[in-house]
Amino acid sequence: MKIGVLLDSLQLELYQGLRWAADHGAQGIQFYASRGPLTPWKSTAEARKTFSRTCADLGLEIASLCGDLGGYGFERDDDNPRRIEQTHQIIDLALELGTPIVTTHIGVIPENNRDPTYETLWRALSELSQYAEKSGAVLAIETGPEPAERLASFIQACGPKGLGVNFDPANLVMVQGCDAVQAFQALAPLVVQVHAKDGRRKKPCDPKAVYAAFAENDFSTIDINDCFEELPLGTGNVNVPRLIDALERFGYTGYLTIEREAGKDRLTDVAQGIRFLEAGLSNSHRGRK
Repeated sequence: MKIGVLLDSLQLELYQGLRWAADHGAQGIQFYASRGPLTPWKSTAEARKTFSRTCADLGLEIASLCGDLGGYGFERDDDNPRRIEQTHQIIDLALELGTPIVTTHIGVIPENNRDPTYETLWRALSELSQYAEKSGAVLAIETGPEPAERLASFIQACGPKGLGVNFDPANLVMVQGCDAVQAFQALAPLVVQVHAKDGRRKKPCDPKAVYAAFAENDFSTIDINDCFEELPLGTGNVNVPRLIDALERFGYTGYLTIEREAGKDRLTDVAQGIRFLEAGLSNSHRGRK
């Protein structure tokens, strides 16, 4: 397994973030391609070439792009033509930059597959799965809004060849209150990237209400700080060493990409996270000899 960093977690200018990641031992990076200077609908071919060259010069692999468009994902029929087209463009950009993986949040998958929102999500993701497969890419749905088993079933219903999973254990621990390793085992064949993130649940919460608050950027009806908190890697309830062991046992060889969305000193948290993962991977290797 390799260690990556989501550049947006660093809260630095793009190229400063690249240099920071390289200086602190990351092997790869992810960045938001749905905002910032490298969005496919704003950036030039020359700007993209410069970015690729800089990554190569620094010894950094582009592990994936984040194509999250915010809001309600693909839950709204009226929004989906634009969102699907933008996701096509982000998939094309990812392949241009040398990675086949684009991650995204899609919304909250209803339990009832006859729910109109389920139908809307199914139509959008079935189309995107076909586009990704045809292009040689994978659109990786991030975990959190629903139990792992429901996500796995939904992907199968959409036609899984162009879809995968961006496994975020902290989202599952914080929002679903589940065991991260058990959730991984339910999704393992679909996982193409892991977000190395930690957190703890304080009390049960309504996932739909949580993600609606983020979609609207309106937390007047739910105080997420009462429900859960994201924490520096290794200090929450994910049990990262146990998860690393499960990943290795399954044969996962992809990226552990550190994401830090909270905290006042994210640079320190991410740097410590890199060291934590290095030690965890080293210990795991020694334990298997």
